[in-house]
Amino acid sequence: MKTLGTRRRTGGRTNSPEWADGLRRLYDSVVEEPLPDNFSKLLDQLDDDAHG
Repeated sequence: MKTLGTRRRTGGRTNSPEWADGLRRLYDSVVEEPLPDNFSKLLDQLDDDAHG
């Protein structure tokens, strides 16, 4: 009997569900995006306020 949340194991390796690859690609694409200038300026202002 197969239950939700279980993973099949073959040869000691865990098979990822099909959606996991898509989720990883989406996460990687977001992480690789450059930081917007206005967000960078806001972080600089917050940093100055914290040390000023």
